Amino acid sequence: MLDLRGISTFTDFFVICSANSEPQLKAIANEIEAQLKEDHAVRPTAIDGFPASQWIVLDYLEVVVHIFHRDKRAFYSLEDLWGDAPRVELETAASSR
Repeated sequence: MLDLRGISTFTDFFVICSANSEPQLKAIANEIEAQLKEDHAVRPTAIDGFPASQWIVLDYLEVVVHIFHRDKRAFYSLEDLWGDAPRVELETAASSR
């Protein structure tokens, strides 16, 4: 996760993750959307991309979630593009149980 507060005018955070296949890309996007709706009654203001594009974006205004196929993530390298942004480590679901 990148903390864009103070360096971006359109969002506060980017969450960036990778998938190994198009079905996994879709499954990750669907799960994020379902859990945020169920747990926090939040829906994305926009969804862009589709599994065949190998990049899906879920826009929650303050948080923008980028889900890349592994190869596309390396190609676009958002972490390098936004290199001034501090990185925030997220606790994995497995370690929080």
